[in-house]
Amino acid sequence: MTTTSQNFDTSRVLLLPLGSFEQHGPHLPLDTDTIIIDSVIAHALQDTQVDSRSFVLAPTIAISASDEHAGFPGTLSTGTEALVQSVVAICRSASWSLGVCIVNGHGGNADALARISSALTHEGINHSIWSLPSYEGSDMHAGHTETSVMLHVAPEKVRRDRIEPGTIGVAHNLVAQMRTSGVAGVSTNGVLGDPTTATSEHGVAVLNLYSSHLASHLATLSTEWLSDSP
Repeated sequence: MTTTSQNFDTSRVLLLPLGSFEQHGPHLPLDTDTIIIDSVIAHALQDTQVDSRSFVLAPTIAISASDEHAGFPGTLSTGTEALVQSVVAICRSASWSLGVCIVNGHGGNADALARISSALTHEGINHSIWSLPSYEGSDMHAGHTETSVMLHVAPEKVRRDRIEPGTIGVAHNLVAQMRTSGVAGVSTNGVLGDPTTATSEHGVAVLNLYSSHLASHLATLSTEWLSDSP
């Protein structure tokens, strides 16, 4: 998807991926969210629903709003305010495009994304925000879901000898607690879920779910935004 300024087609949609750089328990790498979202996008752009020529893929923002993981070694965070300002500025600079689709791989960006959408709407910047969908049986962080996907897309980065259960609970209850205490207040090992049940086979199914969901979104966007272009 590389192109040069001399032959750049402006009738395209910019894809702006958001990952994170934060603890994922004792067994997954700090850039887990980035690895997963990059894999989802790569698979989505190969889907038969999508004409990849309609999109420009920006470099992934690999450090985002991860303040809830403060206290765990290795975690880096822009905070919400800085992420909002930077993403809005990037979208503003992409005035040459049909619009920007922000492809989010980190749940902690939710507050920032709401503010980003509000700012872009106020400025009249064409945009769409897509985040990884949940599914029945999924868990929140470094558990069965993410570990399964990593066992599929980057098995060499999973420390299988360090896999251990974390805190298991109702998602909205855990989120409410984390808003005041952070992840460290609800899970001593930083895991929200049970990665001991993870399998690469489940990772294949989850990646297919994610990528087909994104592909459908991109196909709709390109059809709507291209038809609206002059």
